Amino acid sequence: MVENHKQWHEKLPFALLGYRTMISISTGATPYMLVYGTEAVIPAEVEIPSLRIIQEAELSDAEWISSHCEQLALIDGKRMNAVCRGQLYQNRMSNAFNKRVKPRQFSPGQLALKKIFPHQDEAKGKFSPNWQGPYMAHRVLTGGALILVEMGGRIWTRPINSDAVKRYYA
Repeated sequence: MVENHKQWHEKLPFALLGYRTMISISTGATPYMLVYGTEAVIPAEVEIPSLRIIQEAELSDAEWISSHCEQLALIDGKRMNAVCRGQLYQNRMSNAFNKRVKPRQFSPGQLALKKIFPHQDEAKGKFSPNWQGPYMAHRVLTGGALILVEMGGRIWTRPINSDAVKRYYA
């Protein structure tokens, strides 16, 4: 193990080899296989030959080249499978994340409170309010964005996401 953080560059190739040869959960394949069409030979397989290494060692040069050409011909299918698995993984993750999300529906003319974000000037400490308003929903845009109007009549030009707005009940 590295005792000094200044020697990180000496361990980087080993970390990259580990990353490139581990199967990714989202794609179901290793990054090395997606690039080269075959699994990487790790240094331990050189010292203690695996069945794959033994079988490749017994092949003649022509047979070895033909087998690798066949693997390269199949690489597009493997990449397409990885893309499909990645999309399914993203859908599963977004469904799990959005399972408990309650969409907020607004209509023009409804009163709403706008959240005060920490970077705004209105957020001045622990005991400052978390919401400001009330505002009136002027327009409801697609995707859940709103254009708000202050009660004085001034229209906000920038839309705000509906997750940063909640209904105001007078």
